[in-house]
Amino acid sequence: MKKLLIQTISILTMLSLWGCAFFDRGPRPLEDSPWELAQAGTSAMEEERYRQAIRYFSELKDRYPFSPHTPVAEVALGDAYFQSGNYTAAVNAYREFLEMNPRHELVPYTLFRTGLANFSKFKTVDRPQTHMVDALEYFHRVRESYPDSEYAEYAGYYIVQARTKMAEHELFVADFYWRTKRYGSAWQRYRYVVENFKDLPEIAEYASQRSKVSYYKFQKDQSRQKRDEDQGSWRDWFEWL
Repeated sequence: MKKLLIQTISILTMLSLWGCAFFDRGPRPLEDSPWELAQAGTSAMEEERYRQAIRYFSELKDRYPFSPHTPVAEVALGDAYFQSGNYTAAVNAYREFLEMNPRHELVPYTLFRTGLANFSKFKTVDRPQTHMVDALEYFHRVRESYPDSEYAEYAGYYIVQARTKMAEHELFVADFYWRTKRYGSAWQRYRYVVENFKDLPEIAEYASQRSKVSYYKFQKDQSRQKRDEDQGSWRDWFEWL
């Protein structure tokens, strides 16, 4: 589904549908005009030549900051970075567009893509999921500010995916504590999952069961430790006598 969503909302699709509106030919452009750079960048994207696309869109943005083509090129620049796998650069490009064009019609799309770029930074479940927190911020902004846009539905899907990865990270840590018999820490981590991820019933149920057993083992260890300490005190007292 992820691949399908990315293809569905590709900026290339938008440019092909709206090309006449965004990149209106008008009179024959001069060499390296904003329109020519935009078209060169779009062609490079279609041919998956992302480095060249980045160069064309960057040149358009830098040389013609006030061109009517520039806002769309800024979003396309973010997409070129995204498709090349440079998600950090994509986020920066998207955020720059959002800061400079808060009322542009591409704002819902760009908010979603910013969230998706952060989401795509995911590598493995054992690492801190700070990028998922950033992704959720943008996905929620889409749903709250643009609930009627097509991207609100996509954002809803990825909210669940992002929260699942966050919960799985917490379970990874809790399970590690469990395996190393640090039951007190495991219990606290499982309880955190239960309290904060009720919207993920399967994960919450697993964490709930584990938290109960962890707590039992933790209390058992505490009782054993207390008993050993008491017995040690009595032995020390008799040895002193």
